[in-house]
Amino acid sequence: MSEKLFESETSRCIIVGASHGGISVAFALRQFGWKGSIDVFDALPCFPHQKPPLSKDFLNGRLEESMLRLRAEKAYEKARVNLHLGQRVIRINRAEKTIDTKKGKWEYDSLILATGAEALIPPIKGIAEATNLFTIRHLPDSEKLKACIDDFEDKGKKPKVVIIGAGYIGLEAAASLRKMGVTVTILERESRVLQRVTAPILSEYFTKLHEANGVNVIISKEVSAIETSDGQQFVVCEDGTKHDADIVIAGVGIKVNKTLAEDARLQVDDGICVNGQCQTSDQNIYALGDCVQHHSSVYQRTIRLESVQNAMDQANVVAMHLTGKEVIYDKVPWFWSDQYGLKLQIVGLLHGHTDIVVRKNKDDEKSISVWYFDGNRLLAVDAINQPKSYSIGMRVLSQNLKIDKSALASIEELLKPENIVLTPNDAL
Repeated sequence: MSEKLFESETSRCIIVGASHGGISVAFALRQFGWKGSIDVFDALPCFPHQKPPLSKDFLNGRLEESMLRLRAEKAYEKARVNLHLGQRVIRINRAEKTIDTKKGKWEYDSLILATGAEALIPPIKGIAEATNLFTIRHLPDSEKLKACIDDFEDKGKKPKVVIIGAGYIGLEAAASLRKMGVTVTILERESRVLQRVTAPILSEYFTKLHEANGVNVIISKEVSAIETSDGQQFVVCEDGTKHDADIVIAGVGIKVNKTLAEDARLQVDDGICVNGQCQTSDQNIYALGDCVQHHSSVYQRTIRLESVQNAMDQANVVAMHLTGKEVIYDKVPWFWSDQYGLKLQIVGLLHGHTDIVVRKNKDDEKSISVWYFDGNRLLAVDAINQPKSYSIGMRVLSQNLKIDKSALASIEELLKPENIVLTPNDAL
């Protein structure tokens, strides 16, 4: 890429994916001085929208569709960002530097892949014939689920919903549905909820929280089939138990959208492989967001993150690099989840931890944080209604510091300045 390419009004940037990351990089390019054309393609016909509220405030009716939009329509016109919605990119020709859609061929100087991921449909017997089966990944998914619930209520019935999978999407959907008065059962094949992403104490916390709000949480249940009998639909488990289900929600994970990159023979592993500037194995093609596998300077290993903030941070890096600025992506991962008015804030990644420290607030039984350590090195913090714990965890991880475990005995002790002992990890 010429260093002055971004200053040319004839330069062409194509972005595949109108997600948080895709839209963020388009506007960041304008902010940092890209003079040429910017065209954004997305297979979905709906206007670019936020995704986190789809399983929360939008699902339970607290947010209208117009409030989900990432940018107002006039903002795209003002920034000269051209949206091509409902147009799936089906091929990349690296030699010609073109992309193909069913409507034609487009040339690019720089190509950005923000293809994200799709909800995974588990290979369960009868699932293809299931009635009222939903995932919650895109706006149309949530809209159809809401409409289905409304149809039942118009007939004077509250539907029975079975959610397969007790990850964050499943739990958030359950919380939203309970606010709507819907009967909810969660079936989780693992021995506890959120098993891959949190400690047993928080799994127990969230199980009790959902049960207290009327959700039937059933663990260690492998779903084997969906059956219909006498007009009723059932989710069947391997042990033979059956659960009446007017509506079924699959919340079992995602499938990374990397086929386009694979077909173009870019380097791909768990995601599209990128360097510190989010460049793929082709220097003219960048990638960002859920579909990307990158090296983490914080953890010194390759990771792939499913996080809105990660996508937006990487968008900034791509835009800066394309406009001639020296930058390397080195952010600390962070996430959040809202359930029943409680806010879970997560900083870091717990994988590889050897021990944990649990902190509770004696004045608030709903307040708890879990600190994950590898020896004396902090890896991650899960904080529920403890924003200061989250902030301290972010400081420690982002500045490569060590926190004295003895200061974590209680929230009261931790928040005393004299008891917060921070020393560089390198000094250990």
